[in-house]
Amino acid sequence: MTYRSRAVSLLGAVVLLTGLWSGAGQAAQTAAQTGPYIVEVADVTAHVGQHAVMHVTLRLRPGYRLLESYTNRVSRFSSLDGDVAFDRPVVRGVVQDGTLVFAVGVTPTAAGRHPINGVFRVGYIQDPDSLSMISVPLIANVIGAP
Repeated sequence: MTYRSRAVSLLGAVVLLTGLWSGAGQAAQTAAQTGPYIVEVADVTAHVGQHAVMHVTLRLRPGYRLLESYTNRVSRFSSLDGDVAFDRPVVRGVVQDGTLVFAVGVTPTAAGRHPINGVFRVGYIQDPDSLSMISVPLIANVIGAP
């Protein structure tokens, strides 16, 4: 990973965390608008104890393509308050039309808004000579309805 890629990833994480800390709603989240990727995720609402699926999309910008032979995945899930159960510790991405799609199974265990996070590990190619593996933050909310 290049210094620029790390800086862009860190900047994206700071922008996303700033939005969370300021109390901004997250009907849909788009990661840093610079760099090779865009993350799209919608918050999920389910009754306490009810299973739900959070659909997450990671798109690469023009000029980049996915390294499909790499194990593109999202893992290291946690919730800020511990009130969300995750189906699996690792979710592999499915390639659909050059985009990675992830289905993250979650179950809220208490009522309220529960910030969650995870880490994508994704491989991409920029040109025939440039191959990169990056870590990208996943930040969203699971809302437990009574």
